[in-house]
Amino acid sequence: MEPMDIVGKSKEDASLPKATMTKIIKEMLPPDVRVARDAQDLLIECCVEFINLVSSESNDVCSREDKRTIAPEHVLKALEVLGFGEYIEEVYAAYEQHKLETMHDSLKGGKWSNGAAMTEEEAAAAQQRMFDEARARMNGGVTAPKQPETNQSLKS
Repeated sequence: MEPMDIVGKSKEDASLPKATMTKIIKEMLPPDVRVARDAQDLLIECCVEFINLVSSESNDVCSREDKRTIAPEHVLKALEVLGFGEYIEEVYAAYEQHKLETMHDSLKGGKWSNGAAMTEEEAAAAQQRMFDEARARMNGGVTAPKQPETNQSLKS
């Protein structure tokens, strides 16, 4: 598959974050092993190509079933068709783990939640402060003085 084989995308548009991939590569190797920059780039390109290959085959499997949305089963079948059947069990286990983690995150309020719920008024005030600070930075690099936080529960 050539870099422009991805519908309307250039090679740069279809890449993976270099820092993240470098971290993954380093985590898989013993600490005393170094990886040349060219080797890192090649591994990243291999990952992109693998994703393109599995995505394309998953789409074919999905189309053969007259479906319009690629489901996890389509990806697993694509892995089998492409000769990666020995990895299906491990991939499925990773998928199940991801589902559990995602469900756990959504139950505790998502990745942006800090565990403490804000009232609507507190959220609106915080949002306004952030807007004011951003506006001040945009208008000359001076931030607006922070307003003291008011605790609505103490004002009864």
